[in-house]
Amino acid sequence: MTEKILFVDDEPNVLAALRRQTRKRFQVETACGAAEALEMLETRGPFAVVVSDLKMPGMNGIELLAEVKKRSPDTVRLMLTGHGDMDATIAAVNKGHIFRFLTKPCPAETLAVMLDQALEQYRLVTAERVLLEQTLNGAVKVLTELLAILNPAAFSRASRIKEYVGQVVRNLGLEGGWRYEMAAMLSQIGCVTLTPETLAKAYAGQGLSPEERESYLKHPVVAHDLLAHIPRLESVARMIRGHLLPPAGATTPEEPEAFGAELLRIASQFEQLVGSGKSAKAAVAELRRRGDFDEKLLEAFEKVEIASIGHVVRTVPLSELRIGMILDQEVKAKNGLLLVAKGQEVTQPLLERLRSFARGVGVVEPMRVLAPAPQPSSPPSRPAAVY
Repeated sequence: MTEKILFVDDEPNVLAALRRQTRKRFQVETACGAAEALEMLETRGPFAVVVSDLKMPGMNGIELLAEVKKRSPDTVRLMLTGHGDMDATIAAVNKGHIFRFLTKPCPAETLAVMLDQALEQYRLVTAERVLLEQTLNGAVKVLTELLAILNPAAFSRASRIKEYVGQVVRNLGLEGGWRYEMAAMLSQIGCVTLTPETLAKAYAGQGLSPEERESYLKHPVVAHDLLAHIPRLESVARMIRGHLLPPAGATTPEEPEAFGAELLRIASQFEQLVGSGKSAKAAVAELRRRGDFDEKLLEAFEKVEIASIGHVVRTVPLSELRIGMILDQEVKAKNGLLLVAKGQEVTQPLLERLRSFARGVGVVEPMRVLAPAPQPSSPPSRPAAVY
């Protein structure tokens, strides 16, 4: 049984009694007071259910369960209260702080029924969230696979930006890091509206004509309009929309949309400089010289690792190309059409596309790839000496 229930009361005798009533049927832990409960929420959570007494010194039960809701939204919250506290308890229910309330003294049978209902509610909430996340991830996967097929250069660049953003997110320990990495992966999806020539010039840092520049600057807006109506991607869409523009003021993780836009802005220019042959430190030095980027983020980008680790360079025909390999050169059809950009990871749809072209106009072979390095085998153990 993994679904845990936390009882909170300032009287140890009450906690002991609650534990005796429920421990044979439920996985139960106890906290003596609100402060200990919040600490346990961080160190021993997640808890499926938190049951709190109303009247406790310091932070009362209503305040505690409101804080639990902020820190652990999926946790179902119950209140134990006396008959004289009904008005306050009903107000807490109406505000959404608690799922059910129980009056003291609470018979063991009634308590067990309420806990079963609370656990069922927790399962419903978490199942809905998991389903939404799986649907969201599936939708994003479809979008990125389509980008890989329709515009391999844009997909390849987005993959590199995502790798750099992911390293920065982990180095800084940012909360909600999935939003920033997803924004990075989808940051180039609006480029499907651009001509290959315009995109190649923009990615290479070459000058654009006024018409080309106008088209290029619209790609974040196109991406925003594509993503803004997908549930839970609204903030990601707004990050992407603003990532070509300098921020209006200081950016902090407390304002994730503005912070994410600035993170993407730095990552995009960092990727371009690294792609021209600069090291991470040299790329950051160039960005500092330009003088309008967040310094803390620049310090994090200095620590980004560029080199591919754990790969070896191989030259393979299409028949030996495998999922997970990384293309170390552009792949073109025999008529000169760019099929895959350098740096793109081989996926099943990409492999099928190359095979389709090979059956038609043909694909230029062999291809230079980065393949996972073989793991060294352990040397055979030496036989024990015999004396």
